[in-house]
Parts: sequence; C-alpha cells; structure tokens
Amino acid sequence: MDLKNIRQEIDQIDEQIAELFKRRMDCSVAVAESKKETKTPILNEEREEQVLDRVEALSGDYGKYTRLLYGTMMALSRELQYAIINGDSELKYTIENAESVLDRENGDYRIACLGAAGSNSHIAAAKFFPNAQISLEKNFDKVFEAVEADRCDFGVLPVENSSAGSVSRVYDLILKYRYFIVGETDLPIEHCLCAIPQTDISNIELVISHEQGLSQCSLFISENGFEKKKCGSTSAAAQTVAAEKRINWAAICTKQAADEYGLKVLDKNIQNNDNNCTRFIVISKKAIITKRANKISLCFTLNNRPGSLYTVLSRFASHGFDLTKIESRPIPDSRFDYLFYLDFIGNVRESENNRRMLCALSEELPEFSFLGNY
Repeated sequence: MDLKNIRQEIDQIDEQIAELFKRRMDCSVAVAESKKETKTPILNEEREEQVLDRVEALSGDYGKYTRLLYGTMMALSRELQYAIINGDSELKYTIENAESVLDRENGDYRIACLGAAGSNSHIAAAKFFPNAQISLEKNFDKVFEAVEADRCDFGVLPVENSSAGSVSRVYDLILKYRYFIVGETDLPIEHCLCAIPQTDISNIELVISHEQGLSQCSLFISENGFEKKKCGSTSAAAQTVAAEKRINWAAICTKQAADEYGLKVLDKNIQNNDNNCTRFIVISKKAIITKRANKISLCFTLNNRPGSLYTVLSRFASHGFDLTKIESRPIPDSRFDYLFYLDFIGNVRESENNRRMLCALSEELPEFSFLGNY
C-alpha cells in the first residue's frame, strides 16, 4: 500500500474515532447528570484504573500508548463533568469577581519591597508604581508580613534572574502565603563594585552583597580572589561599607545605592552576564486580572499515581496554554512530597474552556491554588 492510500485509510479511521469520542463525551454528560442527582464524587480512581488496565490489555503491543490516550480522555471527561456538577466553584467565583484595574500611575498605593534606598527591588518598585509610597523592608519575609498586616497594598519581589536562576526564598513564601500575583516587570541588573572614596580597587579584600548579587558576580569575585560575605540586600551592603569605613571592604550594589551612601564606584557592569536581568512580581491579598493579563501562575500537589504530572500538563497543552516555568518545592514537614509551581501564557477570562479546566483541577488535585493572571 502506498503512502497516499495509507493516509486515506488514516483519515477514515480518524473520522470514526472522532465520532466515537463525541459519543463517549455524551456519555460523560449523562454520567455527570447522574452523579449530580446522587451526589456521587466525580473522581473514581478505582474505576479509572480498571478501565486503563482493560484497554491496555486489549491493545496488545500498543497497550502503553492506549493507556496514555485513555488517561487523557478520562481527564477531559472529568473536566466536562466538573463544569456540569460544580458550575459555581470557588475558583470560578474568584476569577469572575477579580478586580480588573490596577492603576500603576495614579493609584494611591503603599508598596513593600526589599532593601534600603537604591536596592534593585526599590528601583523595580518605583518603576512599576512611580507615584506610590514605598516601604523598604529588611528581608523577603517582612515584605509578605507588610502585606499580611495591611500596612502595604502590594509587595514587589524578585523571583528569577537570567543568570542566577530562581530566588528560592521568594518561591517558598509565595507557596506559604498563596497571595495573588497581579503584575510583573523585568529590570536589567548592572552591578557595581563600590567602596569608600579613599579606597582603590587594589585595596579590596572582602566584598559584601545579597546572595543573588554574589552569585551574579561570581566570576569577577573569583578572578580577583576576593572573600565574600552575604547580607540582606545590595543596598544594605552599601550601607554597611559606608558605615564601617574599611578601606579593604567593598559592596556589590547599584550605582543608585553608591550615590545614596556616598560610595565611589571602583568598577561597573561586573556581573557574569552582560544581559543580566531579574524578573520582579507584584503580590496582593486581592485578585486583580486586567484585560491585558497574559500569564497565569498556579501551584498544586499531585495524586500519587504514575504519570500524574504528565496528565496535568497535557490538559494545559490541550487548551493551548504555553508553559514558561515549572518549579518544584519540598513541602515542609513532609518526606519527599512536593508542591509544583507553574507559569503559563494565557488569559482565564478569554475562554470558558480555560476556566472550566482550571476549576476542574482545583477540585480534583489534592491541593491547588490559583496564584493569579497578570
């Protein structure tokens, strides 16, 4: 049989499969209506395992492929059932009642961020909210605490650097507090080596900075044989060097922090990567989804079943969501159990199907949090 004839046969088979799939989904609707009347749970793992075992056995050499196919079909079936049975889920209510306006330019907001004046977080906060009142906090925990206590409306936090990777502590706090992410901004990071005015670069023995600053300038530090010391922020490093007045100490910080604390720039652009950039997010206790929102953040745990992560990710793919980040974090006080943090491209208000899928997952997974669409 030549390729043309094979493809014709495939087309005919696909037509039959599509028709059978429609019939199967019609049965899912009938199942949902029955479960709604009897208040039967949607997910029946024992039943699903029986179906998967049976179709795998029926498929001979293609059993594993069939099992994968049917796992996806049953996930889509559950999604349809959730839409019928749980049409007014908590997540649906959150999405539909989220505020739609974030007035960055004119809003009378109070903003919390890390560090002292001139820190990268301070610069990012002022960039996103140019007219806001900014509260400078000692560490990431204090930023969340300021929002928790309603001292501030929003927090601005770094989550990822193009060369040093994720800011782990911030992700841990995101997963602890489960506040909404309502915005983000990228900031080019240019690190400078700064010291008191009478210092020359040949005098320097110790450099001080936030751990991200030290990581992002690791090559420069290694090449010069400097000792290094961590502190709470790059601007705090500038404050320390200015206060101690030691000729052999230098801070890795911004040019703005050096100006703020009267330091001299000994060298600039000392980061490992010339295109060094950090992504900052804006957190809030209330959901805000603007019309231009195009990124969705979620976190969840998984059922203890083979292929469970693949099954979840395949559902996002079937709805056209483009995965941009996946991060796993250990759950405190557990043994090898993890929370998964995901970023996707998409808008939950553009499509009823998108909302339906997220609502289904929120009901189905052991733990699920919608962290925002921004």
